[in-house]
Amino acid sequence: MSQEKLYLQNENYNKIVKAIKYIDENFKEQPSIDIIAKHIGMSKYHFIRVFKEYVGVTPIQFLQSVTLNYAKEHLKESTSLLESSLDLGLSSPSRLHDLFVNIIGVTPKEYKDLGQNVEITYGYGYTPFGNALIATTKRGICFLGFYDKEKDSVYRRFKEIWANAKVIKDDEKANSILDSIFIKKDKKFNLYVKGTNFQINVWKALINIPDGSITTYEDVAKYLDNPKAVRAVANAIGSNPIGYLIPCHRVLGKSGAMTGYRWGVERKKVLVAYEAIKNNK
Repeated sequence: MSQEKLYLQNENYNKIVKAIKYIDENFKEQPSIDIIAKHIGMSKYHFIRVFKEYVGVTPIQFLQSVTLNYAKEHLKESTSLLESSLDLGLSSPSRLHDLFVNIIGVTPKEYKDLGQNVEITYGYGYTPFGNALIATTKRGICFLGFYDKEKDSVYRRFKEIWANAKVIKDDEKANSILDSIFIKKDKKFNLYVKGTNFQINVWKALINIPDGSITTYEDVAKYLDNPKAVRAVANAIGSNPIGYLIPCHRVLGKSGAMTGYRWGVERKKVLVAYEAIKNNK
């Protein structure tokens, strides 16, 4: 039943992305719900119903939450967000994501050897935010990447990181893990990451961003006591190998623009708006 739910959410996500792309391309004309629904091949009322089932709000409410003005307003509220989140304590509901994830870095030798002698099980499956490839080792999840239709592209990204690892394909196991992450949310996950010390420190900072909040590259750099390292922070975020669980989608440019997301800007818009809406109910 849970896999069926993931599949349906994945299909609804694809329809939502198609609608968002159409709105982005035709923003000046302010298309009506009827026109948007027709473009994605659905009746107006079916579109509204499916959209609300997935996101929890109407398409109009959702669109209001992905505008640049919305992002700018919330970025103003997020000043020193990382520092303040550390003061909330692990018992705070807004820090549940931090309890949900634990980052483990590879050893220097493993880094140099590109995963030689590491056994990795990977597979493809559905999530509420599109198709995904997930990979795990005995020490934890080592890759989670989203894709639309290009399986080969996301697989190449995975193999670039773990070029010398022994890989075993197991879609059933992959779907079971994705089910635990996105539907059941019933486990704590170790993340086994390969990166420089700086990259790993950036990724650790990201899990301190509360669910439903957003911050900037500048704030992350300040949090790391390296305010001039904004570009390096952006590069580390761009190379994040574990989407969603290391929430790089919550980091925006100073202007509030939702650009530069490794797994697609439309997906970033959906993730940010979805989390914001869920937390403001």
